[in-house]
Amino acid sequence: MAEEIELVKKLREMTGVSIIECQKAVKESNGDLNKAIEILRKRGLAEAAKKALREAGEGIIASYVHTGNKIGVLVELNCETDFVARNEEFINLGKEIAMQIAAANPKWISKEDVDEKILSQEKEIYAEHARKSGKPESAIPKIVEGKLKKFYEENCLLEQPYIRDTSKKVSDLLAEAINKFGENIVIRRFVRFRVNEE
Repeated sequence: MAEEIELVKKLREMTGVSIIECQKAVKESNGDLNKAIEILRKRGLAEAAKKALREAGEGIIASYVHTGNKIGVLVELNCETDFVARNEEFINLGKEIAMQIAAANPKWISKEDVDEKILSQEKEIYAEHARKSGKPESAIPKIVEGKLKKFYEENCLLEQPYIRDTSKKVSDLLAEAINKFGENIVIRRFVRFRVNEE
């Protein structure tokens, strides 16, 4: 199970395709990453999947300091070539993502980064709240699923609504950039600082 989760995570990072579609492709391919990418390509879901096997070994560290100098962000955005890394639009993408992090304060990059222990605790809390509010037992799994979706949107960068256009997620912004530059682009890591905050 843990191995499958890792494969789904890797496929998601490589292609920018939704988690559900990545899960289906991993199952269908019996855990073969190359076959899973091919399945996504055949379904026409992953223009970016053509680039997915290439290593994103170049990139930039983008920064953003919010007005008043109380919040600052550093984010590592990777691509395949130095040519793209020096492109003004790519640099601006890094700044946009840093600004998103400053504004929305995510804790993780993707859903797969959330610790299983934390997820279990959240599910228990949501289920308990639903029971205490008198919801029928049969409705609780659906309620928990809805609450988890909200949890991911609030805490996972790729799942968050993009601050400049809330009709799309940050993952959509990334997928658009992958298609535009014709390279695999990955948000590798980030750190957000706030004055007097641990």
